[in-house]
Amino acid sequence: MKITILTLFPQMFQGPFNLSILKKAQEKGLLEIMIQDIRDFGIGKHKLVDDTPYGGGIGMVMRVDVLHQAIEAVKESLPASSQRVILMSAGGKQFRQTTAKQYATLKHLIIVCGHYEGVDARIAAFVDEEISVGDFITTGGEIPAMLITDAVARLVPGVLKKGVTEHESFSLLEESGAPLLEYPQYTNPQEYLGRKVPEILLSGNHKKIAEWRKEQAKKKTKQTRPDLLLQEEKH
Repeated sequence: MKITILTLFPQMFQGPFNLSILKKAQEKGLLEIMIQDIRDFGIGKHKLVDDTPYGGGIGMVMRVDVLHQAIEAVKESLPASSQRVILMSAGGKQFRQTTAKQYATLKHLIIVCGHYEGVDARIAAFVDEEISVGDFITTGGEIPAMLITDAVARLVPGVLKKGVTEHESFSLLEESGAPLLEYPQYTNPQEYLGRKVPEILLSGNHKKIAEWRKEQAKKKTKQTRPDLLLQEEKH
């Protein structure tokens, strides 16, 4: 899989993508990450990428012509089902684990990072969808792009050992089909400052352990993320 990130600040990505799982995935040839500087497509000798907003307002808006040229330059000759262009936007569709799974099946994912006051709204005609990573604002789309890259990359076949992601948060499912948070994990020591590892986990009874973990996952979800269960009910 290839992930291309369009950004005004390519230097921001030097560290995160050269460590841990993402580094290993690239070394194995399972993942290719390309960082493209949007300023390469800027206007004039000063490589301008933004301008003042029509109608007035604070800040600068990224130009649609510059962004469109950058997108077209990195697009590959692939069917639409294998390549997707997304724009990081606080007003976009919520990114979820199901979204990450969908993106992991692509051959090429292009992530456009906005900055400054925002981007010219006409960019919507040249991207497949706008994506938000949460109900909060970041300085630009770079950190959200890192988050999406990590979430997607670990789901690409071969990046992690088989079965690793099956018991994680949002991969576990309630009987209704609602996603559950991951059950609590424990390791040595068996007792620490009076706090013991649950006896069931020491029993060796794998069926009972699986049942306990499922119940704990349900309990944790109801306590901390009841919205996940409510969302499924609405569907």
